[in-house]
Amino acid sequence: MAKIAIIGGSGLYNIEGIKKSKQISISTPFGKPSDKIIMGELAGKEIIFLPRHGIGHRISPTQINYRANIYALKKLGVERIISVSACGSLKEKIAPLDFVIPFQFVDRTNQARNMTFFENGIVAHISFAHPVCEELAEILAQAMKRLNIKFHTEATYLNMEGPAFSTLAESQLYRQWGMDIIGMTNLAEARLAREAEICYATLAAVTDYDCWHSPQETVNAQMVVENLKKNIENAKRIIKEALVYIKEERNCSCKDALKDAIVTPKKFIPIKTRKILSPIISKYIK
Repeated sequence: MAKIAIIGGSGLYNIEGIKKSKQISISTPFGKPSDKIIMGELAGKEIIFLPRHGIGHRISPTQINYRANIYALKKLGVERIISVSACGSLKEKIAPLDFVIPFQFVDRTNQARNMTFFENGIVAHISFAHPVCEELAEILAQAMKRLNIKFHTEATYLNMEGPAFSTLAESQLYRQWGMDIIGMTNLAEARLAREAEICYATLAAVTDYDCWHSPQETVNAQMVVENLKKNIENAKRIIKEALVYIKEERNCSCKDALKDAIVTPKKFIPIKTRKILSPIISKYIK
């Protein structure tokens, strides 16, 4: 049975109802994941749950070990990732407490987050024009329709650095660019998931209007947390509903993302690098 991973963002540190659950600690060549990983069954599917910021929200967006998180999931046989994330809205029509499924990302990080597995003697250039698995995104959308939960789709997610929120000038600029929502974490996950040939989709919970909307509504941590608590229960409902409709077979291109992407001939790839990346590249390089 193919495994499905849920990466829990701010406020989502566990999911009730997981059967036969167990916690495991896993090490990776890239360091430790954000926290222990929970494995079990939910809605008849084998799932893996990982809290992005660690239990107790200890890890800043800039300091998350994205490579370790995605590598650990790949090593455990994960084929699909549903990423639950808090976000701010840059559009009037996308209101706090709505949900958004972004189809595109724009990178505004500035501290050189590690967003590739391919280094130390191996180079790969993945196609990333369409960074989200549309098959998985559609399953999430249909789940929200059935639950009558307000959502928006085909949005663009601007990935800022954080942990501070935007300046007013930045927020207004991003609106001029046509961005829809703003967050601090999902681009790195999406890139690494694609390199690992894992389907990836974001379920973004809108907590605020960033700081552009009104001087009286300037975003702050308390506002985010309060609105996120209201959205978390719906997020759990969406996940459980979506899981029922995820099929074993994948019909998307995510599963073959590395086909023709690795440009370094095997004879030039160091043995150590081949060993480290074995869970990711073994289909192409033995």
